[in-house]
Amino acid sequence: MVSREPPSGSGRTPPRIVVVMGVSGSGKSTVGEALARRLGWPFLDADDLHTPAHVALMRSGQALTDAERAPWLAAVAAWIGTRLDAGGTGIVACSALRRRYRDVLVAGRPEVRFAYLKGDPALVAARIGARHGHFMPPSLLASQFATLEEPTADEAAATVPIEGTPEALAGTIARRLGLMPPEGDAHA
Repeated sequence: MVSREPPSGSGRTPPRIVVVMGVSGSGKSTVGEALARRLGWPFLDADDLHTPAHVALMRSGQALTDAERAPWLAAVAAWIGTRLDAGGTGIVACSALRRRYRDVLVAGRPEVRFAYLKGDPALVAARIGARHGHFMPPSLLASQFATLEEPTADEAAATVPIEGTPEALAGTIARRLGLMPPEGDAHA
């Protein structure tokens, strides 16, 4: 699987907020936590900001509507804004499946960048089937892939295939977003 990198020579400075995005089961939380540990940055699992009513809806196999999702996205964007306003950094695990959802999270702030965990539907389904205790049922996976709008070139997201250990994926994301030296660098 080929992975995309942000445009070379884009002049972008490294982000202060990284949103690890993708469908349920792609490894957002696990990879996000590994990236946060690697960088020593605070971590937020955006799932923790869902209301109990919305968790109950999803647990019952109902996807959220955009209207139901809007306050959740606003809460995630507020966390990002608070971190940036304080001069801080952070890693957020958030599905951010549609461009308009990502636009809410970025809100014109170039310090916010995305790392898209891209995976084959069969592999993601196997992962969801093997996990326990998460509110997202396997029955909603098809709707996640149907909703997914992969990041476009102008978003300069780091697209990373989900095969590999969380630590390896975190390293790849950090390098692609300019948060650590390239592989093979003597200081890596």
